[in-house]
Amino acid sequence: MSTIRTLYETDFNLWLEETVNLLRQGGFNQLDVENLAEEIEDMGNSRKDALESNLIRVLQHLLKWKYQPQKRSNSWKASITEHSLRLNKSFKKSPSLKRFFDDVFEECYSDARLIASQETGLDMAIFPEHCPFTKDNVLNPQYLPQEDC
Repeated sequence: MSTIRTLYETDFNLWLEETVNLLRQGGFNQLDVENLAEEIEDMGNSRKDALESNLIRVLQHLLKWKYQPQKRSNSWKASITEHSLRLNKSFKKSPSLKRFFDDVFEECYSDARLIASQETGLDMAIFPEHCPFTKDNVLNPQYLPQEDC
């Protein structure tokens, strides 16, 4: 039978199953600790990546809603709601992600600003350099900005 470390290279799913079995049976000395730690770290990074993606998406659609009112659509509205809900759910599952959200908020706004400009064809200068929405706005699935531009 292959060693647990070899399984990681040859059959990842089987490696996962065997690792779970070893953990449940207390076979800690047989674990592939190095790869297990890497996979756990990757899980955390995946959650952060998903948070950033949801944040960018809600900011992008909020910008489009605010600065392109003539093209507002239910799909933009639904996207704002969906991605705001996803952000809130991620905080319920992992409250510590709120710190990460705070840390990446402005960077994600810059990304959303660029994407919104490219998607709408509007000049980047139309969109404020600093986010016109509060974090509470972004986390409110019913928030829609008014057109005061």
